[in-house]
Amino acid sequence: MLCGSEIDEVMSKNQIRILIVIGTRPEAIKMAPLISRIRKEPFFHISVCNTGQHTDLIDGVLDFFSITTDYQLSTMADNQGLYQLTASVIKEMQAVLEDARPDMVLVHGDTTTSFAASLAAFYYGSMVGHVEAGLRTYHKISPFPEEINRHLTGVIADVHFAPTNFAASNLNREGITENVFITGNTVVDALFDAIERVDESSGEIEGLKHIIGDDEKKIILFTGHRRENFGQGFEEIFSALHTITEENKNLLIVYPVHPNPMVKEAAERYFGKEDSQIRLIAPVTYGAFTWLMKRAYLIMTDSGGIQEEAPSLGKPVVVLRDTTERPEAVAAGTVIITGTNREKIISTTQKLLNDPAAYRQMASINNPYGDGKAAERIITHLKQFFLGKS
Repeated sequence: MLCGSEIDEVMSKNQIRILIVIGTRPEAIKMAPLISRIRKEPFFHISVCNTGQHTDLIDGVLDFFSITTDYQLSTMADNQGLYQLTASVIKEMQAVLEDARPDMVLVHGDTTTSFAASLAAFYYGSMVGHVEAGLRTYHKISPFPEEINRHLTGVIADVHFAPTNFAASNLNREGITENVFITGNTVVDALFDAIERVDESSGEIEGLKHIIGDDEKKIILFTGHRRENFGQGFEEIFSALHTITEENKNLLIVYPVHPNPMVKEAAERYFGKEDSQIRLIAPVTYGAFTWLMKRAYLIMTDSGGIQEEAPSLGKPVVVLRDTTERPEAVAAGTVIITGTNREKIISTTQKLLNDPAAYRQMASINNPYGDGKAAERIITHLKQFFLGKS
């Protein structure tokens, strides 16, 4: 096997064309460390495409990490459903692929962008590399549509970058045994990068300090946006939050409200704008969000990525979903799944708020998702993969 300098010399003579496709805020966050590092590699010619699946939300992430895109699509329209979005991404990717002529398209995770871009790359004849491969719940509609997006992307992909041994074992169970590499999760890289970049004197963070106010208060950071929680699920969650604040007067819940109209309307209808202990705020930049995570006592969420980030900050996570494709966190003890059951949410959160020993036990566990070096491992495996093809 060639050493690093020998690989560099061989491959720099024949650059490999890589197209990285992102479209949502979580994708941008998790791919940012990889984009930043791989652009420094002389043997890769890198292009970045933003499908625009998330419009306003993704721009701030790209600015924060100083990432420029080479292709900017406009696939999102008002009140657009999954049918239209999937078709739009596939259709608009054709021109991008024909111009970029990639040897490999790198996609991330479980979004509609990831699946549709992978399918478009397959139609074009490019290989596909799947970052954060192998996560599964094996519940077809939970999370929806992400579980199926991951399965379908995995079937198309030629190279699989699994964040953990467990994720790799899922792929093996499905008969995917070649070109599976265990790397850790790039979200940990992104978190460490963000902590170094964040400006605590910025106007945005000064505004958050004003909202939070008293340093003696315990802060719960809450996020909620999952489709499967629309309706009764959010009613249960919101009711639980009200009860928790009523029983803990020195508590403030900060809720950056997702711009999805169904989420926003439900939150504003339930909480109003004058709740003294539950503050609805507009979505914040990733830097400000990392500051909120650090400031929070604990985190309540139906998000996937936060389950991977929070343990690196020593923050317990209450997961407001019935299933998770991240069982490593459950096994390690850094998260507790409550689903949307009102009573379970209340009892779990109350224990963490009022039982110091239970809190310390969760807060002191090492992050099972990596050490912040996932991007470097992915680049190394890509080099070896293409060297084997040459």
